[in-house]
Amino acid sequence: MRREFKLPDVGEGLTEAEIVRWHVKPGDDVKVNQIVVEIETAKSIVELPIPWDGVVAGLMAGEGETVDVGVPIIAVDTDGEGGAPSPGATGATTQEAPAPTAPAPSAPASGGTAPASGIEALADDMVPKPPAEGAVEPGAHGSPAPKEERQAVLVGYGVKTGATKRRPRRQAAPGHPTNPVANPARVGLDAPPQTPALAPAPAPASAPAPAPAVPAGAQGPGAARALAKPPVRKLAKDLGVDLATLTGTGPQGTITRDDVHAAAARTQERPVTTGERREREERVPVKGVRKMTAQAMVTSAFTAPHATEFLQVDMTATMDAVRGMRTLPEFAEVKVSPLLLVAKAVLTAITRHPMINSSWDEAAQEIVVKHYVNLGIAAATPRGLVVPNIKDAQELSLPALAGRLAELTEVARAGRTQPAEMAGGTFTITNVGVFGVDGGTPIINPGEAAILAFGQIRDMPWVVDGALAVRKVATLSLSFDHRIVDGELGSLFLRDVGAMLEDPIRMLAWS
Repeated sequence: MRREFKLPDVGEGLTEAEIVRWHVKPGDDVKVNQIVVEIETAKSIVELPIPWDGVVAGLMAGEGETVDVGVPIIAVDTDGEGGAPSPGATGATTQEAPAPTAPAPSAPASGGTAPASGIEALADDMVPKPPAEGAVEPGAHGSPAPKEERQAVLVGYGVKTGATKRRPRRQAAPGHPTNPVANPARVGLDAPPQTPALAPAPAPASAPAPAPAVPAGAQGPGAARALAKPPVRKLAKDLGVDLATLTGTGPQGTITRDDVHAAAARTQERPVTTGERREREERVPVKGVRKMTAQAMVTSAFTAPHATEFLQVDMTATMDAVRGMRTLPEFAEVKVSPLLLVAKAVLTAITRHPMINSSWDEAAQEIVVKHYVNLGIAAATPRGLVVPNIKDAQELSLPALAGRLAELTEVARAGRTQPAEMAGGTFTITNVGVFGVDGGTPIINPGEAAILAFGQIRDMPWVVDGALAVRKVATLSLSFDHRIVDGELGSLFLRDVGAMLEDPIRMLAWS
């Protein structure tokens, strides 16, 4: 029996997903609950298990392809008892197998023979074919394209054998030594052969008449270079203009600064060829996590009126506390970082100012105050920004909070964050300090009222007890939804977070 496994909805109403990587290929044996494929939804990367025992008959979507939910992505041959048919099955068993559910290909992709069996036909039909030989751009992989496909894309490229006729020179000013009409002495050098009236017929072509009137630097294709002053030459070099291609408009054909600027402008207006565009630009498809993040940020930025406040904090005592906690047995199995105490300070400040941990219900025209904290930690991944959150973070002890932060970060960087882990956040921290940044104006995660950016900790001059000292200083940036949080509430919350980081003992007093 042939069964088709359809792409399920692994998130909350997601409609499509991208095939990231197949773990099987046609002909492989598979077991129930074996992971066969990794997909990327608009929220995360998810591994999908197969629900049957059997043999893979064909992959119905290629890696990198975006598939709608409900569309078959893999076909598996199973027997009536859930087992896979063995390679050495008898002819009777083979005849009893049903025909492939997908139509057979009309012709082989690369000129080969048709598949010998229905399973092979399905596999060939479903697996994406590689590009045809010769379709590679010339020189892309170190081998030239077929000669009949070469295109002449540059002036003078691919000229026929024997076509030695020179390109006509642009008309110079009357009386200029390079003008063949005004200066007959140049005829033997530049004039085309179809002007016999200007050249003596009996004279051999190999012995042209001498031209003493031509300046020494004005002969040959580089004549224009001799008619440009040094400042003009430097300008041409800076702008990337070849003086040999210009015709001067100055006295006696001298190239002027205006000539160089005009040539540079024409170069900038020149259409960019396909080959140049590949080198100068790159297009990255907007899909998956990046697409979801973009939509969420646009919605937040143009829905919630943002306001941002900044506070510089002396983190010296916090850094001392971090070093002390690292020596305690309770933290032996977890990573202790300044972010841990920033998170604890945020959780404590939320208990003092609950309105900061709320959301705006537009339909009901209500502010929903959350008496629990799903603390989100923004994490940068190769596929985009994700914000998993720690559920009920206010209930965790400090060692437990440290363990959840480490686990959350590790899973996010591996691209294994599940949609449920990113849903329901109430407040977010983004640690921009790990990138060497002091601060910024973060955008609020949709459905929340505020977000705190934690900048890098660095040595700075600081006044302590009236004297200048070198201290560990960081910048906190708080963005909040001004419909919910006014300036006073935002300032009080930020002040409390800063006070606890300057003196971590306050966390004990206010908890």
